[in-house]
Amino acid sequence: MTEDPKNKIVETSVSMSDNDDIPFNRDFPLKPGVVDEPASGVRRVLCNNPSPFTFTGTVSYIVGKGNVAIIDPGPDDEAHAKALLDAVKGETVTHIIVTHTHKDHSPNTARIKAATGATVYAEGPHRSSRPRYESEKISTESGADRDFAPDVKVKAGEIIKGDGWALEAIPTPGHTANHMAFAWSDKSITFVGDHVMGWSTSIVSPPDGSMVDYMASLDRLAARPEQLYFSGHGPEIPEGPRYVRFLTRHRKAREASVLHRLAKGEADIPTMVRAIYIGIDPRLMTAAGYSVLAHLEDLVARGVVATDGDPVIGGTYRMA
Repeated sequence: MTEDPKNKIVETSVSMSDNDDIPFNRDFPLKPGVVDEPASGVRRVLCNNPSPFTFTGTVSYIVGKGNVAIIDPGPDDEAHAKALLDAVKGETVTHIIVTHTHKDHSPNTARIKAATGATVYAEGPHRSSRPRYESEKISTESGADRDFAPDVKVKAGEIIKGDGWALEAIPTPGHTANHMAFAWSDKSITFVGDHVMGWSTSIVSPPDGSMVDYMASLDRLAARPEQLYFSGHGPEIPEGPRYVRFLTRHRKAREASVLHRLAKGEADIPTMVRAIYIGIDPRLMTAAGYSVLAHLEDLVARGVVATDGDPVIGGTYRMA
């Protein structure tokens, strides 16, 4: 899931240097149900669940040939499950791997497991990044898949091995507390789920997500050697670590925008969203508000910003 303010400049250039202001890439012509092979040993199938949050839909991946893994089977969607199973007809699905437990990524796991008997691997069931405050209303973004439970809970650095492939588990909390990326180091590929996307930035929505965790996870990916990223939505991302450094700069600029607005005086989150996200799609106002809240939580914890009571979506904020 993503924030997608319409005021962003969106282009298709992918040539990068560390000092470039890298544009987002919305060029993703893959159609739902169609199988393509963007890299040797990697196939992908797009689910027909487009929205302002999912872009053209959720992308599921098939890793390997013969005995294969499916990464992120997608939402509760029978047609998508059929497309995935058709794509692996004559092959054996040995592994189902889930990056995180939002409802656009994990619910179809049950269908694929029932059809194949494959073992399910993930960090764990859904959980929040922190306990909810008494005053908080539940924020579900696309919704948490609270029915999901993996057969195998994967820990940091563990290697999931299959026939001709091996994926290293990389904890990337932030978008959700249980988010994991999976690196196929031999091919310099990482499946990054919703933590990094080429078409837009990820929503970080407390208490489901955490900006502190998200930034630390960006640093973790940037320090790794894998170059080609495959995301849960939208096109592949070349030069992944450089792109991640762009996202880090983008988040720091967003924090600076929050502080710039608060330097003018006390404000609530809707006021900050209107000042920061010029021309935002009204359907994304709530999501943008939670991303601002994620920055505010961090700033309050660091003593830079103050609020009365807990830092919550309905609070009013000021410079400390």
